[in-house]
Amino acid sequence: MAVKCEEVEKNLSKLTFEVSAEDFEKAIDAVYKKNRNKFNIPGFRKGKAPKSVVIKYYTKAVFYDDALNSVLPDAYEAALKESGLDAVARPEFDVEDIKDGEPVVFTALVTTRPEVKLGEYKGIKVPKIDYNVSDEDVDKDIEAMRTRSARLVSVDDRAVEKGDIAVIDFEGFVDGEAFEGGKGENYELEIGSDTFIPGFEEQLIGANTDDLVDVNVKFPEEYHAEELKGKDALFKVKINEIKVRELPELDDDFASEVSEFDTLAELKEDTRKKLEEKAKEKAETETQNAAVEKAVENAEFDVPEAMVEAQIDNMIRDFSTRLSYQGMNLDMYLQYTGQTIDDMKEAYRVQAKKQVDGGLVLDAIAKAEGIEISPEELELHLVDMAKKYNMELDKLKELISEAEMDGIKKEMVLAKTIEMLANNAVVE
Repeated sequence: MAVKCEEVEKNLSKLTFEVSAEDFEKAIDAVYKKNRNKFNIPGFRKGKAPKSVVIKYYTKAVFYDDALNSVLPDAYEAALKESGLDAVARPEFDVEDIKDGEPVVFTALVTTRPEVKLGEYKGIKVPKIDYNVSDEDVDKDIEAMRTRSARLVSVDDRAVEKGDIAVIDFEGFVDGEAFEGGKGENYELEIGSDTFIPGFEEQLIGANTDDLVDVNVKFPEEYHAEELKGKDALFKVKINEIKVRELPELDDDFASEVSEFDTLAELKEDTRKKLEEKAKEKAETETQNAAVEKAVENAEFDVPEAMVEAQIDNMIRDFSTRLSYQGMNLDMYLQYTGQTIDDMKEAYRVQAKKQVDGGLVLDAIAKAEGIEISPEELELHLVDMAKKYNMELDKLKELISEAEMDGIKKEMVLAKTIEMLANNAVVE
């Protein structure tokens, strides 16, 4: 493959590479076979027109986009390997005019990894971090267990109070017209939880079962539904039932119901141990973070903006994946929160820059120290992963692609480097 590399500016290179005419023609053939059922040409049954007829009818350019997308990834990876460029973000691609019988020439503006000049990273001074677990912390955790174990009990001898669960029917109106999404039946609303529009829950306090209540509120200016922002609304509400949480007695019976322990004293002792483990882990993590931040502060480097943008995109993609587990997509989330994708990107920018900075410096330290992952260390890590996912080790290995395995190794190297930094830090 003919590859040409030119430095455009610092950390930005122009890579020129080509795909042979023969390989591009094969890609066109593949595109034709895959899409021939889409072509409807007079005189031929759908999908039966030869490629030459399709080209005559539509021109050959009808295949170009798909064919280019087919050959570009492998050609780019090969060109990167041959050029020796260390790309750190998705490049900007361009393609020269395509001519029959000639190679297809691509160009790519490639953002490359910046050079990092390391400063002091061993013997870094970091503050001593300790988190002590108090009796109040233990009691708070136990109280949370009680709340989770509470029963909801109906009351009919008093009005709604703060902290109650009001079971309500409601319908909302703006300018006398019911609006979409403003109606519900037998909705369990905790009074004081601020689940509904500001001012809604407070107006139910003092109402009794079977009461009809008019609730007047104003939608916030930042409300997710554009047509309701800043609008005055009337909700007609019926109190169907009033419920209270009945907490279990804090005794040995409670301990045996919520845990494997027979006594409350044993449950509290175990709770303290777990809180102390979490406190220790938190202190260790913050010590490691402080060491990394200091190493970054001592280093000299310039971060290309494309690296930060790429990290922001990765973070949004991860967030979108987590949303999907909750039955929501990114568009729904943006509509609900009243944000735009640009708002999200800006919110992630500082964190993304920090992660990019840390990654660059840690990578440079790992190379300077010759930190690597041995086959034995990788195997133990995969064993732990298999246990976590309740899978057979061999099956897990089959599912992990080569690129994913490289990512696992990289994460392990970073973790090992962070541990080395923290172990060599001076705690003051």
